[in-house]
Amino acid sequence: MVSAFLDMDKRQTIASAAVKASTELFPERGLGEAWKPVRDKCYVAVSNYLSTSEQYGNDQALHRDARTATAAFEKSVAELVSAAQSIDAFYNGNRSHLEQATATMSTIPVLGQQARTAAEAARRALSDTDRRYCEYPSVVASSEHLDASVAALARAEHGERADEIRVEAERVNAAAAALTEALAQAPSTQRHAQTTVSAVSTRLAAVRTRVDRLDPAYSALLREFNAASSADLVNNSSRSREHIDNAAADLNEAMQALDVGNPEHALALMADARLHLAEAEACVDAVTDRLTTLRAVRADPTEKERQVRFRLKDAQMFAVNHGLVAEWGSVLDAQLARIERAAASLTGTHPDYWSYVMQLDSVSAFIAEVVEKMRTQAGRR
Repeated sequence: MVSAFLDMDKRQTIASAAVKASTELFPERGLGEAWKPVRDKCYVAVSNYLSTSEQYGNDQALHRDARTATAAFEKSVAELVSAAQSIDAFYNGNRSHLEQATATMSTIPVLGQQARTAAEAARRALSDTDRRYCEYPSVVASSEHLDASVAALARAEHGERADEIRVEAERVNAAAAALTEALAQAPSTQRHAQTTVSAVSTRLAAVRTRVDRLDPAYSALLREFNAASSADLVNNSSRSREHIDNAAADLNEAMQALDVGNPEHALALMADARLHLAEAEACVDAVTDRLTTLRAVRADPTEKERQVRFRLKDAQMFAVNHGLVAEWGSVLDAQLARIERAAASLTGTHPDYWSYVMQLDSVSAFIAEVVEKMRTQAGRR
């Protein structure tokens, strides 16, 4: 009976430690709850073992009722063996995960020490670097983040929560790496900012030249086409010039930032300036592209209609070839009426070509969606 108890106790000790590791490191696996019935079975077996040992633990008791004592010993042994088997079944069913959890748990103290070593190395690099770089926003932010991460690791270690120690150690390592990277990039930041400012200055001049073409293009739209064809573009000129002014202001502020040794701020301003320039260009493109499109449609109104009709016919053939006419035939047929309505709208001295284009583009987009759905449906068959 003692041998059975020691064997079961050894197995329970190993399994309990592995479950504890799993519960702390990987609580989402839920092995703590799964272990409870096995643990409770062990507790019952141990309780009965202790009771039997106490009751028949001397020669006098054994000789007084040898048969009853023997039965009690055999019952206790059976319970201990059964509990040991339950432990084995549980452990073997989760062996890979439990061994991983145990191995990971054994590294937790090392993880904390390694993280602090990485933090100390990053701090030494910070103290040894040029003082100009220490004032860069990226360096300051990285240093503060590292300090906060180390403090969080200390709190986790004080609480002796393995999962928290592991997470905070990883954060300290990441923060130390970020600070090291910020310090490594600092010497080249000034040159990068100077190059960027120069490039944005050149682009600003180019966009200004493009914006100068916007007003003549918009005037041509008003002269040559229905006013509704350009109603949505009425503010593009003022918007583009506003973006140009904002980009110019960012450029001037970036130059001042370079002069006082703050290249990171200059780079941030240049990112904003580029966004403004992109918006200014989009305003210009919207007008010039509209003029080009409308002139092409006016020269041959039927060309765009023929393109959409071809797409519709192609979609109808796809439906026929893949046996999808019942599901999609009427849907596609209805698009022909939309095409004809769009074509019929081109009336009067100044037809609304843009409305015509928009209607046909809408039909074309709808046909493309139907074709995609038919392809998916055909692929499932």
